[in-house]
Amino acid sequence: VITMAPTLLILLWATGILQVDLLPDKKLVLLPPVNFTIEVAGLSQALLRWEPNPDQEGRNVKLGYHVKISAPQEEDYETRSTESKRVTILHKGFSASVQTILWTDPSLPASSWVSADLEAPAGSPGTSVVNLTCTTNTAANNYTHLRPYQVSLHCTWLVGKEAPEDTQYFLYYRYGSQTEECQEYSKDTLKRNIACWFPRTFINSKGRDSLAVYVNGSSKHAVIKPFDQLFALHAIDRVNPPVNITAQIEGTSLSIQWEKPVSAFPIHCFDYEVKIYNTRKGYVQTEKMTTNAFTSIIDDISKYSIQVRAAVRSVCRAMGLWSEWSQPIYVGNDEQKPLTEWFLIVLMATICFLLLIFSLICRICHLWTKLFPPVPAPKSNVKDFFVTTHYEKTGSNETEIEVISYVEEPGFEVLEDSVF
Repeated sequence: VITMAPTLLILLWATGILQVDLLPDKKLVLLPPVNFTIEVAGLSQALLRWEPNPDQEGRNVKLGYHVKISAPQEEDYETRSTESKRVTILHKGFSASVQTILWTDPSLPASSWVSADLEAPAGSPGTSVVNLTCTTNTAANNYTHLRPYQVSLHCTWLVGKEAPEDTQYFLYYRYGSQTEECQEYSKDTLKRNIACWFPRTFINSKGRDSLAVYVNGSSKHAVIKPFDQLFALHAIDRVNPPVNITAQIEGTSLSIQWEKPVSAFPIHCFDYEVKIYNTRKGYVQTEKMTTNAFTSIIDDISKYSIQVRAAVRSVCRAMGLWSEWSQPIYVGNDEQKPLTEWFLIVLMATICFLLLIFSLICRICHLWTKLFPPVPAPKSNVKDFFVTTHYEKTGSNETEIEVISYVEEPGFEVLEDSVF
């Protein structure tokens, strides 16, 4: 043990020396980066580059960089890389600054700032487009199984107030690394492009990248100022309505079913709203659903209009717009038919009841005979009566009694018997 003690002391001393060497020098002074530049890397893309200061001491320390963007929007972040690509609008210009920091010890004072600017593109004020709006829509792609859905893009804008009449605008979009120029334009009365349509794009409807749209222009009388704008896909995606909607009434139960919209998102990614309109009462019932079926208790003598719409749920992407309402389908009875049927039923019941009461009154009061007495038939020239004589004997005296009966022929009036 005694012989090992010096060895242990030497090891501890060496470890301490190494730890001291690894610690940053508190007297270390950080120098700012050099050769800081900003370039346009693509539509609405700025590339920031710099180099470490060649005079920086402490080669063994880990350096980092603090980047601060001041225009067009303020932003700051830290990175260890010597270049950074930012997605932002550039028609207003771009300004940024960077400084050196000690990545492992933020308490050490950072270097001074170095700055660079990207000038705004040239152009006459008021000549760029205004009110640029874009929407996307997903459709089934029957041409390939690799991409079963295709996304279209539609953009519209207004002509700048100061733009000459011969101004012509041109639109481009960038999604990811893909950039395309518009080929299908709509024009105003002066033949100026005011809308663009891309039937197919490289846009991924399930993607999270921003869509960059850039519009420049040309004129013989002025320099047209370009304009660019960024769009979040969830905010401009026009979701399709649900399809194959069916409804069935059984008694007072209304059952509704539908299928998810045409979309790259799976079935669990949709919220739904069901709108049921009672056409007889003018009452609207709206229900939110997370499944593709709904059952409700209804009035079975009314007609109903049913519509459904959809939106992508926040669990699959940021909440966006609701789709348009589906085309209405109708179930139930026509609003006028029940009233007509009830009127006929009540009328027939009333008539039957009155006839029954009138028949009973006639039977009890002989009202029919009084109202319609029998009419005597006329006398016939033929002998009207037959005389029948009956002889009877009573007791001991032989008194003969002649009984004459008058019998009316069929169809003649009956007379009472006379006894002579």
